[in-house]
Amino acid sequence: MVMSLVSPRRSSSIREALFQTVGGSYYHQHQKKKRTLSASSSSSSLSYEDCDDGDGTMEMVQLGAERTKNVLILMSDTGGGHRASAEAIRDAFRLEFGDEYQVFVKDVWKEYAGWPLNDMERSYKFMVKHVQLWKFAFHGSSPRWVHCVYLAAMAAFYAEFHQSVNRCYCPSEEVSKRALLDGLESNQIRVFGLPVRPSFCRAVIDKDELRKELEMDHELPAVLLMGGGEGMGPVKKTARALGAALFDEALGKPIGQMVVICGRNQILRSTLQSDQWKVPVKIRGFESQMEKWMGACDCIITKAGPGTIAEALIRGLPIILNDFIPGQEVGNIPYVVDNGAGVFSKSPKETASLVAQWFGTKRNELKRMSENALKLAQPDAVFNIVRDIDELARQCGPMTSIPYTLTSSFSYPI
Repeated sequence: MVMSLVSPRRSSSIREALFQTVGGSYYHQHQKKKRTLSASSSSSSLSYEDCDDGDGTMEMVQLGAERTKNVLILMSDTGGGHRASAEAIRDAFRLEFGDEYQVFVKDVWKEYAGWPLNDMERSYKFMVKHVQLWKFAFHGSSPRWVHCVYLAAMAAFYAEFHQSVNRCYCPSEEVSKRALLDGLESNQIRVFGLPVRPSFCRAVIDKDELRKELEMDHELPAVLLMGGGEGMGPVKKTARALGAALFDEALGKPIGQMVVICGRNQILRSTLQSDQWKVPVKIRGFESQMEKWMGACDCIITKAGPGTIAEALIRGLPIILNDFIPGQEVGNIPYVVDNGAGVFSKSPKETASLVAQWFGTKRNELKRMSENALKLAQPDAVFNIVRDIDELARQCGPMTSIPYTLTSSFSYPI
């Protein structure tokens, strides 16, 4: 049976623009003149060939499971965590399924929406640097069309759930309980954890080898200080407090070392590099191999971003949370503290004092928190997610793969 599909008219909607972008990328891989679809009981996948019938219709033939399946991930570059999770899923598809899937990561607001939504990234970065402004915007706007973009991965306080999804991937049991309360069925929900870069799932090089590679001191315990991709929070004050606390004046030598990740904040990086330090210090900018720096350190100081927390848990790092973005990151703090994997302190001096104690008289506390962190870790989350998506794709028949907006315009020639 051959079905002809009436070509839809051009549309300026976000949905049409996305279809054209993703579809166009796939069509250019083929050189044939037609696109056809035929039914087959042996496979449930669809395949498209380049076409132009010239009469306003196009034919499509199902070619079987050999064709590359397309996966579209919509996200927003409002904070580094959204893109990091999207790219983690993309990379996991490549590692797990090779060329079987083609994954598109799209910033839906920047690439396909009009003003002011296409300026959301810049507006977000401005507001989070002015905390009270962001707090007002977060709590004063409609959560259904804004807060879903700024969803905290660990917390369930501001989550919104769509009851018609095939699957809802939740990073924690707390979020899954909220999903059930909002009307989702248990068979729609999977609790796999937050998707982080596949490199965190692999075996890590020995700490001594990592420190040799990263040119760190081999003996001294190390603390990793971060401020997210934008170098936010009290990084400068905390670094200077650590520099003082980790130097033993009585012994005249350091009791620890530190690594400071400044992200894209070049002013912060330059300022810290110009300081005179009494302890071994590594001042770094934006890093793409955080698994190595985390693997080389013994604890971490960071704001309450969900991605960094998930990565730190996988590496078994005790966490000191020293800042948070009002609204979406608030719930991440009790998740860490209540589970015994870290503490919260906004005081740079208190933070530095605690690290000095962990590196001195309270090593047992550091060890206990490391064990608790590993209990919370979910290193296989991203692979479990892509395997589940693959299983869903294989379960779908040929017609269930096509949106109703397309199937509703099918015509069946007699």
